[in-house]
Amino acid sequence: MATLTVPEPVPSPAEDAESIHKAVHGWGTNEKTLINILAHRNATQRKQIQLAYEELYNESLTKKLESELKGNFEKAVYRWNFEPVEREAVMACIALRKSFNSHVIIEIACVNSPNELLAVKKAYQVKFRRSLEEDVAAHTVGDLRKLLFGLVSTYRYDGEDIDVKLAKSEAKILQEHIKDNELNHDEIIRILGTRSKAQIYATFNSYREEYGTSIEEALAGDSTDEYALALRAAVACIIDPHLYYVEALDAALEKSDEDTLTRIIVLHAEKDLGEIKDKFHKRKNVPLEHAVAKKTSGDYEAFLLALLGV
Repeated sequence: MATLTVPEPVPSPAEDAESIHKAVHGWGTNEKTLINILAHRNATQRKQIQLAYEELYNESLTKKLESELKGNFEKAVYRWNFEPVEREAVMACIALRKSFNSHVIIEIACVNSPNELLAVKKAYQVKFRRSLEEDVAAHTVGDLRKLLFGLVSTYRYDGEDIDVKLAKSEAKILQEHIKDNELNHDEIIRILGTRSKAQIYATFNSYREEYGTSIEEALAGDSTDEYALALRAAVACIIDPHLYYVEALDAALEKSDEDTLTRIIVLHAEKDLGEIKDKFHKRKNVPLEHAVAKKTSGDYEAFLLALLGV
């Protein structure tokens, strides 16, 4: 369930482009107008506005906004204006080549469907003239490289069929390596990186039934090792993406991590941010929009709240 709200009737792309042009020219910038338009248009409409703006004024709307806006508000608007698949490709590139963040790669690999992941990888290759796998390999090392490369290079079966016998045998494999603290074992990476999500659910359920604890509890610990954190994130994304995002948002708000806060809201406002909001409220006993308003301010706050449907 998306949280993005679009007015009815919606102005034409040319009318929106004209309003934006007025907002960014002259004395100062009218940020309220920008938010009222850009935070209330879907991806197709935003693309049409960009094309209309360039045709009418012979300049890039993206570059104009970059020059006029500042700080977290500028970053949020910049990321929002991409088409969804291209946006994920850009965020992956930033996470690998500018400000390393394995969780961005894990989210793209483990939350998306096989076809969605393939679309992101195609967009990445078109935009950056390299494959996502190539950059993952180039910017990571050791066990983390093995895990991330395995996750992004897969094309999982996306059906619901499962093999119960296989689930039991692979639950045993996981238990043996976790018990021996061999979290970096190739078999763990193979199971997470190749099996369908339905098969992985079955394996995790078998793990709980056979060994009396969940896979999350088995992997829990105080280790801050980058690989161990990445492995836990991958498992969390596969088991319950919405709960993963709830915890990620809560941590981002606690730490004033605006990059993570922006990423999750911008990526999901047109998809499933409604479900994430509902689960956040139930788990944290506070509406997500209230938590965001408490930790942000100004135009950045107003933009995020608009995307949250407030």
